[in-house]
Amino acid sequence: MTEQLKLGVFSFFAGCGLLDLGFEDEGFKTRFVNEVYEPFLNGYKYSRQRRHTPSPKFGYSNLSIENIDESNIKMMLIEAQKVGDIVGFIGGPPCPDFSIGGKNRGETGDNGKLSRVYIDLICSAKPNFFVFENVKGLWRTKKHRAFYEILKKDLLKSGYFLHEKLINAIQFGAPQDRERIILFGFHKSVFSDKSLDWKMVLYPERTAFGYEWPSTDPFEQGGKRPAPNNIPLELTIQYWFDKNQVLHHPNARHVFKPRAGLKRFLSLPEGDDSKKSYKRLHRWRYSPTAAYGNNEVHVHPFEARRISVAEALAIQSAPIEFELPSSMTLSAMFKTIGNGVPFLAAKGIAATVKGHIHACYRSKYNSCNLSAK
Repeated sequence: MTEQLKLGVFSFFAGCGLLDLGFEDEGFKTRFVNEVYEPFLNGYKYSRQRRHTPSPKFGYSNLSIENIDESNIKMMLIEAQKVGDIVGFIGGPPCPDFSIGGKNRGETGDNGKLSRVYIDLICSAKPNFFVFENVKGLWRTKKHRAFYEILKKDLLKSGYFLHEKLINAIQFGAPQDRERIILFGFHKSVFSDKSLDWKMVLYPERTAFGYEWPSTDPFEQGGKRPAPNNIPLELTIQYWFDKNQVLHHPNARHVFKPRAGLKRFLSLPEGDDSKKSYKRLHRWRYSPTAAYGNNEVHVHPFEARRISVAEALAIQSAPIEFELPSSMTLSAMFKTIGNGVPFLAAKGIAATVKGHIHACYRSKYNSCNLSAK
């Protein structure tokens, strides 16, 4: 008989909580939430109140992870393990310092050094498992990869079996070309060492890009354009706009207004995402990476405007009932959405962790192994 395990997570760098939402949807309970930027944390709380999700047992913290009391984290972890057999840390430290198109300051940057702090906390507290998510630049760029390998060596010394994979959100059914490196760790005091079986992958490797996707079409405001044949409609912008009823969503009116006379909204072809900023989406194609900082703008396929918050959430494959409070600034809304893990990718990560736990967990009766070391 399969052991019925209680699964809990401590969330760091939580943002508006799309990664947490994926874990919760797979049966994990959120025990503790950390997000330094208060508007993001308020959005996190609001979205869960709207979904009637219980507050985390150990509450919320808006301290920087650098200033969190490590001993308090350890005490909460031990207490959480008493009510949840298996408890893990999940989080994606801020990534601009490792991004190919970002600041490229690496481990010494204000954001880059937070990856070190997060890994140090894991090595010290020793949760039963962890998830570390970051941009592909940390894994692919030579100088950043050296830092990443040092982090992995520290985790191995701390007793973790490690598994890593460069994933793309589109593999899980999200309408977005978004690559991220995912590093999992499972502590050897609780788990055996087996290969990791990825769950919920609908389009393995790069199969999603093998279809004859449309390129660009002339912009027609409000115009109709039939769907091409032989493409997976569930990966298109229009499918998700319809699925999430974006015109009637609570965040439908949350959109930056174009300046008077801004010609680019009327001249940019549908599907032209060749530039860093002002990428016009194509209704019958997936979106480029949702990144809404540093003047990175996504333009509506057939309206002369930027996309709305509701539309940005749809691109992140968020559930239709997920919403952000109107008290947030537009900048904060778009930034926290762009920072988040697409919901369907988050579910895939969570399902993979859950499957591995059930496959490799040694014994629920070996209670001494469940204490934080």
